[in-house]
Amino acid sequence: MIHAQVQSTQAGAFILDAALAPVPDPAWLDRAHWSAQSCDGDGGRGGVLFVDAPVGACVLRHYHRGGLVARLSRDTYLWLGNERSRAFREFRLLARLVDAGLPVPAPVAARIERKGLRYRADLLMRRIEQAQTLAQRIAAGAIDDRQAQAIGTTLARFHRHGVWHADLNAHNILIGADGKVWLIDFDRGRLRPPRLAWQRANLGRLRRSLDKLGARRIAEFDRRFWHPLLAAYHAQMAQAEDAPKAIT
Repeated sequence: MIHAQVQSTQAGAFILDAALAPVPDPAWLDRAHWSAQSCDGDGGRGGVLFVDAPVGACVLRHYHRGGLVARLSRDTYLWLGNERSRAFREFRLLARLVDAGLPVPAPVAARIERKGLRYRADLLMRRIEQAQTLAQRIAAGAIDDRQAQAIGTTLARFHRHGVWHADLNAHNILIGADGKVWLIDFDRGRLRPPRLAWQRANLGRLRRSLDKLGARRIAEFDRRFWHPLLAAYHAQMAQAEDAPKAIT
């Protein structure tokens, strides 16, 4: 179980898993803290840094805006309270999903740094070791129906728990060396009453991301991958007799 604890800092606020040993330090959310320490050489891209924290291998992510609004403000957000900040909300959602037994990276700590009515945010979470994104697997031609079935079953587990992923795409699905499927990047994600409409929309978003990666150009992609994924998804969703209650 994750024991979330909030602390005030000179610049804002800090939330951490107090059950960890050693207890996370606010300095762990500072990229400069790791500059002279071991980190993955690819870690600086996209605001993500891979670090060897005292609690194990972690990912440090700085929140960045996307789209047109990024031209006005690259990484600041309107402050409406600690608990409504992007970092705190994602930390708490990940904590609830971990406690529910769902395959997501465990949150370690998060912080917000205020400046007037604006804030910047960072999140530190466990790294899923020896995993590739579904996008990487597709690019390498390493996809099959067994993998597709595992993904479909996993997505159904999240949907049956009422978990809505705001950006379900091939880059946010990880596949471990053991074949286990994980979901990452729950920024703006939330819990919703299970409904067919948003569940279908989630799957539609995933399919569009696959098409952008060239799925339609892969020989028999639907038969070899998409149809087995959907079959496994619907089979898992149909198990109503033992359906878990939505996380509240």
